[in-house]
Amino acid sequence: MSEHEAPEADMLPGLRAAVDDARAKAAATRRRKAAAWEPAATDPVARVLVDIALAHLDRPFDYAVPTAMADTAVPGARVKVRFAGQDVDGFVVERATETDHTGRLQPLRRVVSAEPVLAPEVARLSEALATRYAGARSDVLRLAVPPRHAATEKQPSPAAPPWSGTPPPAWGHVAHGDAFLRRLRSGDSPRAVWSAAPADDWPTMVAAAVATTYAAGRGALVCVPDRRDVTRVDAALTAVLGEGHHVCLTAEGGPARRYRDFLAVSRGARRVLVGTRSAAFAPVHDLGLVVLWDDGDDLHAEPRAPYPHTREVLLARVAQQGTSALLGGFARTPEAQQLLASGWAHELAVPREVLRRRVRVEAVPAEDRAVGTRVPRAAYDAIRRGLSSGPVLVQTPRAGYAASLACDTCRSPARCTVCTGPLAVGGPTEPPHCRWCGHVEGSWACPTCGGRGLRAPVRGEARTAEELGRMFVGTTVRSSSGERVLEHVTDRPDIVVATVGAEPVAEAGYAAVVLLDAWLSLARDDLRAAEEALRRWLNAAALVREGGHVVAVGDPAHPALQALVRWDPAGFAQRESDERAQAHLPPAARLATVTGDLGALDDVLHLLDLPEGAEVLGPVPVGDEHRVLLRVPWSRGAALSEALGDLQRVRSARKLDPVRIHVDPLSV
Repeated sequence: MSEHEAPEADMLPGLRAAVDDARAKAAATRRRKAAAWEPAATDPVARVLVDIALAHLDRPFDYAVPTAMADTAVPGARVKVRFAGQDVDGFVVERATETDHTGRLQPLRRVVSAEPVLAPEVARLSEALATRYAGARSDVLRLAVPPRHAATEKQPSPAAPPWSGTPPPAWGHVAHGDAFLRRLRSGDSPRAVWSAAPADDWPTMVAAAVATTYAAGRGALVCVPDRRDVTRVDAALTAVLGEGHHVCLTAEGGPARRYRDFLAVSRGARRVLVGTRSAAFAPVHDLGLVVLWDDGDDLHAEPRAPYPHTREVLLARVAQQGTSALLGGFARTPEAQQLLASGWAHELAVPREVLRRRVRVEAVPAEDRAVGTRVPRAAYDAIRRGLSSGPVLVQTPRAGYAASLACDTCRSPARCTVCTGPLAVGGPTEPPHCRWCGHVEGSWACPTCGGRGLRAPVRGEARTAEELGRMFVGTTVRSSSGERVLEHVTDRPDIVVATVGAEPVAEAGYAAVVLLDAWLSLARDDLRAAEEALRRWLNAAALVREGGHVVAVGDPAHPALQALVRWDPAGFAQRESDERAQAHLPPAARLATVTGDLGALDDVLHLLDLPEGAEVLGPVPVGDEHRVLLRVPWSRGAALSEALGDLQRVRSARKLDPVRIHVDPLSV
């Protein structure tokens, strides 16, 4: 060996040792990783509901649980799994010891979060609703479980302080109201449909029912139409229960706050929740009472597939969890009336003598609109007398100034000379402009009679406020509509002009309420036009103070106005139910619409196995598409949903042209 080879030879043992050491470490790492991906010793199978909205794949799939994930892949946790060659999200719905899969199970890719956000009762609810509405469970779960906010999830949810208060005596004037509360207090599960009276402080009454349930050691869930109602119930619950006993679940607070409040409920730190339609899915621990306020409001109808209604979500929870139920409102829907007629619920209402003492309602005919006035003498006098003791509310169906114009001579609609669109006026000093193309008409002339004068057959709240300001000089007139909604008003003698749903609450109630243009509310071409009009009038009239005066301007002979004068929402709901039953319309019948191209609808009608007694109406054009209406008797509603679910699975597997299926649409 040369002198140059000697040092190299001396290095070989060290190199071999280093290589052997590296190989040993790599082998140990491989063994450690292999051990981590081995199935867990206990419950090695996870049943995962993957986030794929394909009807033929709408079921849980089994995955192997690696040892490293055995403690975190708990039921309700969010996970990532391999499905159809890609990583998809999912929820663990169950852990099991065996599987019916004959091949090798794919392991879970990773546990996104060990937080059990999908409660078992919500998982069962999602399955029931997917079947009811012929949709996918993954679509239901998107509505039920809010998106994850990692930073919020790391924060603890402090427990609620002890509560030993007493619910306020707010139900004494309601027939059988005390009996309903006694059953709640004893841990029973009563079900009731409640018709609130004018001048009722309904948020406090709801808070009293919730507090009674809470005192019995059970949770409560309250669903209301919008944020303004959430604010009122939130204040009432705070006054009755105190701070730290409930949370509000709405989208307005942002994703972090919404997820924080959801986790407080999911972890059991809060057992009282108030919110809008998404709150109906909240996993309240020891749920003892669900409350739904104003179920006729279209805000309770979910606009996203599979389009569940809050009322049906809560009724499904009542059936599955055996909770108490309270459906309340100033108006009553035919669906709520059907719950009473079937014996499912009992009625809670105010005696007639209390109603007579609370409010005086009259309907007066509108004067000839050719005279140019919309406020008859009776309404004018009601406003004048009301201003002597407090604020007055004037409800008008339309927003804006003058949404449509007509010839002042022959009453022909005023049309744009460029595109024939409708003309409108945005303010008292603005020229007419086209609502379609925006063209400004500097010198319009009627093509029918040659007249150049314009009139506004339908006037909005801005024009109404202007007219009332001229009638009652020196009185402050305030508007509430659109993005300028007043939250509340004081007891100052002001006139408040508001559109439907934007009526602010007065501190001590309104001295008088005037409902203008009742004919316009009834003129909608819709199955629920009269029902919706009465609901709007009752909600506004209920803001009056005890002993106040309500005047509705419209045809006094119309059944809806007669129901308002008598304050009889129950009788009107029964009348609507009877008439719809004769015409085979909801709630006596169950409906479903299928919308799509004609070719896709043809495939639907050939594949659909309809239940006995089903009717197929259409197709009819709807915009750029066509629609088929399916109708069955109410007793065959479940069979129709099952048939539509089977259709969805066949269409999904065959990749047929898309259609939109809507079970129990709010309007047809």
